[in-house]
Amino acid sequence: MAGILDTVDQRTQLVGENRLEILMFRLAGRQLFAINVFKVQEVLQLPKLTLMPQRHAFVCGVVNLRGQTLPVIDLSQAIGMRPLQPGPDSTIIVTEYNRSVQAFLVGGVDRIVNMNWEAIMPPPTSAGRQHYLTAITKVDEKLVEVIDVEKVLAEIVPYNAKVSGERLADPVLARARGREVLLVDDSSVALAQLRDTLSQLGMKLHVASDGLKALRLLKSWADAGENVCEKLLMVFTDAEMPEMDGYRLTTEIRSDARLRQLYVVLHTSLSGSFNESMVKKVGCDNFLSKFQPDRLVEVVKQRLLLDTATA
Repeated sequence: MAGILDTVDQRTQLVGENRLEILMFRLAGRQLFAINVFKVQEVLQLPKLTLMPQRHAFVCGVVNLRGQTLPVIDLSQAIGMRPLQPGPDSTIIVTEYNRSVQAFLVGGVDRIVNMNWEAIMPPPTSAGRQHYLTAITKVDEKLVEVIDVEKVLAEIVPYNAKVSGERLADPVLARARGREVLLVDDSSVALAQLRDTLSQLGMKLHVASDGLKALRLLKSWADAGENVCEKLLMVFTDAEMPEMDGYRLTTEIRSDARLRQLYVVLHTSLSGSFNESMVKKVGCDNFLSKFQPDRLVEVVKQRLLLDTATA
């Protein structure tokens, strides 16, 4: 398993090209599942597992990995499937989401596949596990379900969307009331967090579940004669989304004269150091890791101050 992950440098070349690499694996059956390789730190055999009292039902225990204590989450049980039985031959996938590191117990790793986001589609509403999926795709004619890991983690440790009173009291933020914002994300949990936080500022929110839908919405406003750059205070976009990712969405916005002045914030669970370089590459105005309500409001404040400075 040690050789299943290549260097991050090689994968950064995919960014802005509307491409990704997915790590495919199985849980408690033959169905294939996947997550974006950018979220994966390593794949390895389960180290010694320590049981913890009063742990969440989905948490098998904790492991010590190079001095770091990580929870081990039964991903099969977490999405409503039959629980896995951890043992010395079990496999874990170590991931980083939203500045936290955790391990997922899986039934076995399949392989890594390089794909175009256009081949990644939203899940059908009829899918039984639909509420735990962000997308589906096919590899060698086999259905692959892309798991909404943010939802899984939020059910174990609920996110906090409450903005501190000190932040809300800032007089600059009073100017946010009534302003319009476009939110672009395929995760229902991430969208809920954005809504819950920005609604505390009295903002008007538009939502799109992927980059392609967002681009079509923006262009429809522009085609109708609206000044989109005046209409929207800013756009918050996820990086990973079916059909069109946030990097390509930003590139498309910058290539349209009617949209290119939009203030675009990359709002993602991917690692900060990686995204800071990608923000510059594709032309985003700001970068924000998910589930940081005070930081989210601070980014809105920065945008409002920029409005004042250019007025």
